[in-house]
Amino acid sequence: MELIEIVAGKLHGIKVTESALNYHGSVTIDEDILKAAGFIPLEFVYIWNKMSGARISTYVLPGKAGSGTVCLNGAAARSCQVGDEVIITSWRNVTPDELGKRKPKVVTFKHDKKINAIDEILTYDLRIPGEKGAPWDFDIKIY
Repeated sequence: MELIEIVAGKLHGIKVTESALNYHGSVTIDEDILKAAGFIPLEFVYIWNKMSGARISTYVLPGKAGSGTVCLNGAAARSCQVGDEVIITSWRNVTPDELGKRKPKVVTFKHDKKINAIDEILTYDLRIPGEKGAPWDFDIKIY
């Protein structure tokens, strides 16, 4: 069976708030933010540092709800500095038949009054060839 790796959730422009080099690995993220993007504790994520270009993968731990926390732990702490903007994505493996049924959430952030305050929650909406007569139809919608 053919599987395709697709984005399942995305935190776009979230800022690193802490770094814990001597912790045993992972990234700790505010539980409210995890829920907004549909992330699951212990799932693996990709982290792309917008400031340095560093790219890593690690797993998620839930942080205190409402805190805005994004803490890189262990070896991951070497890839980003406090204040760096990053993109964090989770993914799913889907069959071609499931592709159009997924609606990944994209969470964007503002940092003026509170760091990592949710600005918008968007969804990616992909319609596969044959649906509604379009070859590929893609929308980004405000959730």
